[in-house]
Amino acid sequence: MTVAALEALTRNAVDVLPHGELARKLERGRPLRVKLGIDPTAPDIHLGHTVPLGKLAAFQRAGHTAVLIVGDYTARIGDPSGRSKERPVLSTEELDANARTFAEQAFRILDRERTEVRYNSEWLGQLDFAGVLGLTRTTTVARLLERDDFARRLAAEEPISISELLYPLMQGYDSVAIEADVELGGTDQLYNLLCGRDVMEAYGLEPQVALTLPILVGTDGRDRMSKSKGNYIGVAEPPEEQFGKLMSIPDTATADYWRLCLDEEPLAGEPMEVKLGLARRIVRRYHGEEAAVVAEAHFTRVVRRHEAPEEVREVRVRAEGESAWLPGLLRTWFDLPSTSEGRRLVEQGGIRVAGAVVRDERVPWGSLDGALVQAGKRRFARVVVESPSA
Repeated sequence: MTVAALEALTRNAVDVLPHGELARKLERGRPLRVKLGIDPTAPDIHLGHTVPLGKLAAFQRAGHTAVLIVGDYTARIGDPSGRSKERPVLSTEELDANARTFAEQAFRILDRERTEVRYNSEWLGQLDFAGVLGLTRTTTVARLLERDDFARRLAAEEPISISELLYPLMQGYDSVAIEADVELGGTDQLYNLLCGRDVMEAYGLEPQVALTLPILVGTDGRDRMSKSKGNYIGVAEPPEEQFGKLMSIPDTATADYWRLCLDEEPLAGEPMEVKLGLARRIVRRYHGEEAAVVAEAHFTRVVRRHEAPEEVREVRVRAEGESAWLPGLLRTWFDLPSTSEGRRLVEQGGIRVAGAVVRDERVPWGSLDGALVQAGKRRFARVVVESPSA
């Protein structure tokens, strides 16, 4: 193993612990088992997910075994890392559907033929009560309460469920089950990754190396990228939407996107050109060269020249009641995360109907029929209103 090889595997990493342990493992000359676990709490992968997935792919290219763990079992609890309250629990049907989509989208980044995909229900679902008790003996309550998010909630007298306390132990047991040499995660995962070392040691295995990576901020440039916050860029989103969202990120975040999403240093030049280069490369990576060219042309026409796109999709809606409730329609037409997002766009003057800004949630059906509806800068739809008897 060369110094350059080690530097390539640890580029952009924040923590590689214990110090020197990764180099020692690599010097043994055997492929390492490198683990990344992701709970399928949402169906789609966004660019924030691609940061650790990209690092997993880097280990894969270096000849190591990539083990992607889909947390279909741990997602029933929800990772408390960085949370001020317990996560809502999704239904089994939602989790199963999300898991399938998530695993499939991961292969936009990973080599399918060289990736070991495991679902942690394989082993966690087999633990009986005695097995769970054995797992709890690998740590102490005092140690669990050392983590910042639990300490804050305890000080604020906010509830912490027993299941949340068990989460890092369950994640650690994943490492036991697949005999991980290295585990990857965001900086918010450091406690869980180090807890995994303790669990592995308690089960008689050599502890894993904990490697953490920065957390990518969303398009708002402030909060971590998240679909629930509406500040995400999905890897499977249409090229035009992906390109436009990338062009909307603050200039202060551009360099991090270059380094974390592309593993490249930013281009030199004016901020607009640097961002255009970023958008071209990311859209090309997930959709191909032709799609990147078309997406840039669309962005130039719609956003920079303020013209309508050459092709606008048609949406049909049946008239019901005396007037149309825009937030609900907008959610359907533009795949918004919630009707609340539709309300926000209306309140902020982000909706135009036939070129005019609309600030009322309810509008006459006649004003929508045949009209071009624009949401924000980049989303358009041509509306056809059908009569109730149609």
